[in-house]
Amino acid sequence: MFGLLVRFTCKDEGSAEAFDLLVAETLELIKGREPGTLVYVSHRVEGEPLVRVFYELYADRDAFDAHEEQEHVKRFLAAREAFLTSVHVDWLSTDDGKGIPIRTG
Repeated sequence: MFGLLVRFTCKDEGSAEAFDLLVAETLELIKGREPGTLVYVSHRVEGEPLVRVFYELYADRDAFDAHEEQEHVKRFLAAREAFLTSVHVDWLSTDDGKGIPIRTG
């Protein structure tokens, strides 16, 4: 499997609200159109009202690449810049876990 942990910092409260709307619109399209996207969750961070953290898990690198080629994802990536001061991405490899199927071999 292939995953990401992405931390977004919004410019201000208005930007955070607009970013959340953009995320909601995009997530609805991801849900029904991306079978290789196993988990795609947006989190708020307690005590940091301008921060959002995404946890994304894909069946494999090809599924992530297919996700990135979707028109709704391209729109999200372009539109988000108006609302953010920073983006930090951690690329993850999955070793073990609970609640997700782990491929062996």
